[in-house]
Amino acid sequence: MSKSNHLIQPESENPQIENRAPENGSPDVYTATTGGGACEHLSELLSRVGSNPFRNFPDCVKVRPLGRASIRRDPPQLSVRCGVCRQAPHRLYTCVTCAAVFCHVHVTSHPADVDDSDRSLHYIAVDIDRAELFCCGCRDQVYDRDFDAAVVLAQTEAAVIGSMQETPLRPVESTRKRRRVEYKPWTPDVNEQVLIVGNSNPFPSQMSNDSATPEVQWGLRGLNNLGNTCFMNSVLQALLHTPPLRNYFLSDKHNRYFCQRKNSTIVTRSSDNTNKNPVLCLACDLDAMFSAVFSGNQTPISPAKFLYSWWKHASNLASYEQQDAHEFFISVLDGIHETMQNDKGKGPSPGSGDCCIAHRVFSGILRSDVMCTACGFTSTTYDPCIDISLDLELSQGTSAKVTSKKSHKSHKKKEAEPRKSSQNGRLSTLMGCLDHFTRPEKLGSDQKFFCQHCQVRQESLKQMSIRKLPLVSCFHIKRFEHSVIKKMSRKVDHYLQFPFSLDMSPYLSSSILRSRFGNRIFSFEGDEQDTSCESSSEFELFAVITHTGKLDAGHYVTYLRLSNQWYKCDDAWITQVSENIVRAAQGYMMFYVQKMLYYKASEKQVS
Repeated sequence: MSKSNHLIQPESENPQIENRAPENGSPDVYTATTGGGACEHLSELLSRVGSNPFRNFPDCVKVRPLGRASIRRDPPQLSVRCGVCRQAPHRLYTCVTCAAVFCHVHVTSHPADVDDSDRSLHYIAVDIDRAELFCCGCRDQVYDRDFDAAVVLAQTEAAVIGSMQETPLRPVESTRKRRRVEYKPWTPDVNEQVLIVGNSNPFPSQMSNDSATPEVQWGLRGLNNLGNTCFMNSVLQALLHTPPLRNYFLSDKHNRYFCQRKNSTIVTRSSDNTNKNPVLCLACDLDAMFSAVFSGNQTPISPAKFLYSWWKHASNLASYEQQDAHEFFISVLDGIHETMQNDKGKGPSPGSGDCCIAHRVFSGILRSDVMCTACGFTSTTYDPCIDISLDLELSQGTSAKVTSKKSHKSHKKKEAEPRKSSQNGRLSTLMGCLDHFTRPEKLGSDQKFFCQHCQVRQESLKQMSIRKLPLVSCFHIKRFEHSVIKKMSRKVDHYLQFPFSLDMSPYLSSSILRSRFGNRIFSFEGDEQDTSCESSSEFELFAVITHTGKLDAGHYVTYLRLSNQWYKCDDAWITQVSENIVRAAQGYMMFYVQKMLYYKASEKQVS
């Protein structure tokens, strides 16, 4: 092996030098080469060999699975050992000038063994396993922008090989920074005040005349069960109290009367309608639900019109049998999307999140990386999602799946016996499910993918991450399982602990990439996370849908948080409950909203 072509040389060429241990053991202090605290030894090296001595360094970098960089060994099975103690510890360093290899104990003594005239060229070494710079004189890790750029170049080249053959779905908004817009409070003028007074009714007081009667929250109204429709009532209660969705409909952004006049083929319901096959609008029926629920009347209502419209939209689910609340949730969002798209004509793609109010509220973007275990080639795709389905029993090794925005075909679940809530004393948490969802997963031999670099099918690793967070994150816990082999279905009654406040930053693509590529001061072009997305990674829980009973004979209930108080919505009955009751509930669907919502800049210039 030639030193001019390789940083790592065989152990037979390693020089024997004096042993001298570092003062603080294995170094893990980082020193930047820009600004204060610059490394004088690195500066001296750069002044003698040129401003960018690492321009050919990408050829010496090997990209391992998950994109981690290390120094290439040629041949790959080459045994690398310290030139002094002949040991092969986990941390080995090689001099950037002479390619001599040392362990972390003997690397700092390397410059003292060379001639005084060339000593300044031998202070800088490279961590073989991590591809990071280390100064023997400062006994610290150091940063150099050109070096990090060379490493990142090698990593990105391995990730984009074959990108000309593949055209992944690139999110429209993922790389565009959103401008912060200053909030300006609105005060009605004289004409607007006249309109408000003339077209509004006084809202009844929330306090009863009887001081002993507790305060009733605005918008709390029971929904009558129309015959096994608790699945619909539970989801409707969550949707009716989803803050961005509530604000949209209560601000009259979708007026059902205007919608009926604007498009004669989309009607709410009219007795004098002569259209034999009218297309019913779920958005209009939801607008009517918002008007009824937030009218101040506390008498339970019957959502019969909404049920009828949903039956027309999802005819395969039109029956009085118990349905899955998650399937109903997906079907309703699909129905709102379809009817509003037909009303508006062609609009933005679903991946942008701006096609309709349903996707503006619940739409996120997931990143999927499939990495070849042989060469490190990474295939990246982006998929829109409106919720995330998580495995509850992680010990079974099943992978979490994501619900796409495409139309969902329903499947009928069969009976299953409930499972005990405890299993070997293990406690499942929502954070643990998210960790499992974003953890690298080795695909089986029957799932080999075609590597564009190797030009053959190879074993691979797959890792999911969240590219763009939605305004409202919905997590669906997969409690209903169906086995084709065993021809049986069952419900998983295992308890899941979920937090009231959730930090999503560890599961973002930006966090996953930082942990994958290591400590670099060179930014990844095209892979920088939207700053507004990172600053809005804090979520808080506002609704929980629970399921009790068996698979085909259970009951759905929704817990809502309004003004820091929890309420149990059990069809037509609404009662106030404590936080402990909510924490002990068997969560099936959890709804989290961003704690900080940002105003998006308008495309129209306002003078």
